[in-house]
Amino acid sequence: MQILFYFVIVVHVIVCFFLIGVVLVQQGRSADLAGAFGGQGSQTAFGPRAAANVLTRLTTWAAIIFMFTSIGLVVLFQRSTGSHSVLESTHPAPASAPAKPGK
Repeated sequence: MQILFYFVIVVHVIVCFFLIGVVLVQQGRSADLAGAFGGQGSQTAFGPRAAANVLTRLTTWAAIIFMFTSIGLVVLFQRSTGSHSVLESTHPAPASAPAKPGK
């Protein structure tokens, strides 16, 4: 179980750095000089739309993997430590009697 926990941590850290890099590489819409004048020029090898599609898909998949590894780390940590929910120790509020109608 510990090996799986450490493996998920390593994957999580790698995905974190990859997600940061992919987000920083992306340009905003019409961020280059040609876009300011309505041109469709781009300096990428894939063309303006293909590069955006590839980076968007990479960002989406990296975010999905990041979310799954985050949830997986929480589940694995709870199982390894034997911890339970914080809400298990709380007690429901005592029921009070309804107020008596006054005049």
